[in-house]
Amino acid sequence: MAFIPRIFTAGRDHFFLLGPRGTGKTLWCAHQYPDALRIDLLDPRTLRQFSAQPERLTELIDANPRKTHIVIDEIQKLPTLLEVVHLLIERKTRQQFILTGSSARKLRRHGVNLLGGRAVERHLHPYMAAELGDRFSIAKALRQGMLPVVWAADDPEAILHAYNGLYLREEVQMEGLVRNVGAFARFLEAMSFAHGSVLNLAAVARDSQVSRKTVEGYVEILEDLLLGFRLDVFTKRAKRVLAAHPKFYFFDAGVFRANRPTGPLDSPSDLDGGALEGLVAQHLRAWCDYSDGRHNLHYWQTRAQVEIDFVVYGESGLYAIEVKNARQVRPEDLRGLKGFGEDYPQSRRYLLYRGKERLKRDDVLCMPCEEFLLDLRPDRFPT
Repeated sequence: MAFIPRIFTAGRDHFFLLGPRGTGKTLWCAHQYPDALRIDLLDPRTLRQFSAQPERLTELIDANPRKTHIVIDEIQKLPTLLEVVHLLIERKTRQQFILTGSSARKLRRHGVNLLGGRAVERHLHPYMAAELGDRFSIAKALRQGMLPVVWAADDPEAILHAYNGLYLREEVQMEGLVRNVGAFARFLEAMSFAHGSVLNLAAVARDSQVSRKTVEGYVEILEDLLLGFRLDVFTKRAKRVLAAHPKFYFFDAGVFRANRPTGPLDSPSDLDGGALEGLVAQHLRAWCDYSDGRHNLHYWQTRAQVEIDFVVYGESGLYAIEVKNARQVRPEDLRGLKGFGEDYPQSRRYLLYRGKERLKRDDVLCMPCEEFLLDLRPDRFPT
């Protein structure tokens, strides 16, 4: 897979690099640390060796004192190895440990507290539009998402469907995370209809033909495998009665499309609308993780159903973003942003749409969605 430079940067401290499969963690490490001592726990032989003798890691590092970077791929495959890493870090040998993983579930279930704060937790997301530059096409992104492994494929659609199979087979079935893989597959399909909506666990349970408690566990599995995330309502200094339940998104617009069944009764505009909202969500989520300071992503909805798709709140400011899969801006499209502006006049408000013109209406910047995504870079919001 050809390497496209990433916006993500790392410091000199030890860190966990977490992200779903296919986001390019291994490729990024190979380019960032070309001379590193690399241990790939996806390799069955390597995994067997370190499972039988975790202290072999100490012997390997002692025999390579000039290796200043130690990369351990898919650390969740063998959480007990972190005990050895912890001891090696305590030795203060001036070597940096980079520990990649596609699941935080095993680490937490085994009581590993991410090395007791000795290694920071970083996240690598699918591509941002700014990383692709001239290669970026919003139409292509809505069809296939932004996963590096998909963009590098000759047949992106086939890779997307295989990607779903990979997680069902390797991460869910082989790890014994669920007893009934068929029920989990129905759950994934049901969740594709919940993408971008306030999460109704009872409705998902009914569509999945399982109990509500089972669905709660399944949603946690999706989050632990980094395949989906929930957005809470923005409630800071609230002046109105707000909604109480979170919204759900798949981590990538292409993964949403791969899980969403299509047929003659499915409207292309509905599918594109969900994909567009998810595409913006994943960009804002990456922006929050890549930017300096602490930022959190929310949504905003009153009990009267006045809603804004996304609210970013953090050290750099307060931003409200509404997304519309339409070519024109209608007055009613600005209703939620106007209400938010009344409650939070210091906020910067955006309406993203599929048209071509930049407009300023009622102190709301209306921007073509493609332009906004291309201009969105860490520590800088489009103006």
